[in-house]
Amino acid sequence: MKMLIFIIFSTFLLSSPCHADTNENTGSQCSESDRATNSSEYEANLSGMLNSLAANGPIHGGFYTAEAGKGANKIYGLAQCRGDISAADCAACIKNVTMVQGCSNRMASYNDTNFEDPKVVSEALNFTNTLVSTTPSQPLMYQTAVLDVGQNGKRYGMAQCTRDLSKSDCGMCLEFQLVTYKNSVGNKRSWDIYGFSCSLWYRDYQFYNFSTPAKGGSTRSSPHQVAIRMAFPALVFLLVI
Repeated sequence: MKMLIFIIFSTFLLSSPCHADTNENTGSQCSESDRATNSSEYEANLSGMLNSLAANGPIHGGFYTAEAGKGANKIYGLAQCRGDISAADCAACIKNVTMVQGCSNRMASYNDTNFEDPKVVSEALNFTNTLVSTTPSQPLMYQTAVLDVGQNGKRYGMAQCTRDLSKSDCGMCLEFQLVTYKNSVGNKRSWDIYGFSCSLWYRDYQFYNFSTPAKGGSTRSSPHQVAIRMAFPALVFLLVI
């Protein structure tokens, strides 16, 4: 039996609270393969896995892998936390995951009534292209970006890959999400696109708690400045084999 469970800790996905400062919501995604049984052994393994990730993830730079159980109920876990939350909040979010539900491979969310100014759309596309193309080369394969669009204010973006990916796989994953953005999102002022291994965010306000400039992280999207900075999304993967 094989199953992939993808749990995302993010302010912008679904509605279950995890109470970690402003990163309050949790969500989940799983593959279309068979679900694991709810046996007591599996439940014990799942609980042990979450406890291990919660205890070790925050003290290992927000990234940790672990495993629990044996045979059909063995679980492999990967945790990655956003850098703008504290270690305590990172642990609290992981500990709060007690039930996983939902089975979409990707999720694109946006506000249908919140359209971008047509003058900004092309700049937003260049901005997102730059974010996608430069994120894989960052040390931890994540960045935030700020786009100054003059009288229209600023736009804030973030791209992130899980650290188990190679840089080339991160690039391919984000390129796939970029296609979703171009085909499904386009001119929205705020949107998120989530996947198993990478995600994209775009907002008309600063949604992360702090910014740290990435080395060499400033480029221009004519005629406005695009400044690339770094931030963490928080993710947990559980792979049941």
